[in-house]
Amino acid sequence: MATAVRRVLVPLAAGCEELEAVTIIDLLRRAGIDVTVAGLAAGPVTASRQVRLLPDTELGAIGAETFDLIVLPGGAEGAHRLGEDGRLATLLRRQIGEGRLVAAICAAPTVLAQLGLLDHRRAVAYPGFLEPLRVPGLVLDPAATLIIDGPVITSRGPGTAMDFALCLIECLTDRVTRDKVEDALQRPAAHRHDRPTTG
Repeated sequence: MATAVRRVLVPLAAGCEELEAVTIIDLLRRAGIDVTVAGLAAGPVTASRQVRLLPDTELGAIGAETFDLIVLPGGAEGAHRLGEDGRLATLLRRQIGEGRLVAAICAAPTVLAQLGLLDHRRAVAYPGFLEPLRVPGLVLDPAATLIIDGPVITSRGPGTAMDFALCLIECLTDRVTRDKVEDALQRPAAHRHDRPTTG
């Protein structure tokens, strides 16, 4: 019996961190995961370093579709715009409410925090972004680069994007699939990491 293909939504906003966005999209697709990239508006998205990314669709076209994971790339400006979008807030609340995964990297964990999705969890983000929000019960781990706490996965920033994406592959599929993708990347053994910190 064939395993169902996992579905992932990656919302993109102007000012997103392109290194994170492209790494996430690329690696998940290498793993055979069905990735839908949705812009907040129609047309190309200009990322933080002026790289233009072309989403598959616009967020308003997602409707009632369900995804196994919604993952938010960072970038301060992009995360701010994601956090202001009511449609995305509805999707994220529904995602957690129905027990499915959400993930965010760099500045994007602030989007989850503003919705109360990091309350009483362990998380990590780019330094200085979560601390001022005073999230109830949030435990920040300054030593961690990647944390899984229940259905919420967070990571620190551009330098952790590859480990973050590989972790998402393992969470959605299995270790064998993750290893197959990682082996093909020719990553030196010293750059490989064990399972991330869990909450």
